[in-house]
Amino acid sequence: MRPLLGTYVEIGVESSVSAPEPAIAAAFDAVAEVQLRLSFHDAHSDLTRLNQSNGSEVLMHPLSIRVLRLARAMTCASGGLFNCTVGGALVGLGVLPDHGSGGRLGCGSAEDIQLQWNKARLRRPVLITLDGIAKGYAVDCAIKSMQRYGVTAGWVNAGGDLRVFGDMVLPVRRREIDGRYTALGGLRHAAIATSCVRPARNTSFPAWIVGGEQMPATGVWSVLARTAWRADALTKVASLSPRSERSALIERLGGRLVPDNEEVHSCT
Repeated sequence: MRPLLGTYVEIGVESSVSAPEPAIAAAFDAVAEVQLRLSFHDAHSDLTRLNQSNGSEVLMHPLSIRVLRLARAMTCASGGLFNCTVGGALVGLGVLPDHGSGGRLGCGSAEDIQLQWNKARLRRPVLITLDGIAKGYAVDCAIKSMQRYGVTAGWVNAGGDLRVFGDMVLPVRRREIDGRYTALGGLRHAAIATSCVRPARNTSFPAWIVGGEQMPATGVWSVLARTAWRADALTKVASLSPRSERSALIERLGGRLVPDNEEVHSCT
């Protein structure tokens, strides 16, 4: 376990590899690479350079371009329920740091992100935040790194963004708001992510899910998907989508809401 991505990242292996330490070290390096490239807090990251570019093209690392493409596609496919252009609103709330980006729009759209090969440009003065997808993407990168080292089974857990691979089943529990734990069953060949939106009166752990004009619904939003980046992004969609459309929308976007309830208030 190491502190990364603003949380603790846990990596475990269950493998025939006799010395898994190099594989685990490489997996942590993969997570650190995502943090280095895509941190909103880092004044020198690829993401900050893009946000400070004033409409100019920015040469970016392939990893950064890949995550921007995924975030833009999810922003578009979800109708803006997942929205990676809300950095201006979060800076205004004091949730994200202001790197001297005054006069920015609070929220934009997928069309504001223009990508070509290894270059990116912002069409309007928006601020991109990838916090709703990058942690899950880092989990996926860590798993790919371990597999390249020959690890056949294991898991990566980054603050509740969890993915399991190989021939193993990992028991999963969710911590409720009152401190209790609820068993969700076993996870195999899949990823799960959870976002918790607490009541407005609870100021100790406020939720900072922003989706344009929509307000997130109070509750726990756990989503299963093949990859952690998708599960991570879809928890935001779940919290912002209408109740009557929530499950169908999550499935259309490649995930599954579990459990599908609006009465259980819990978080990872």
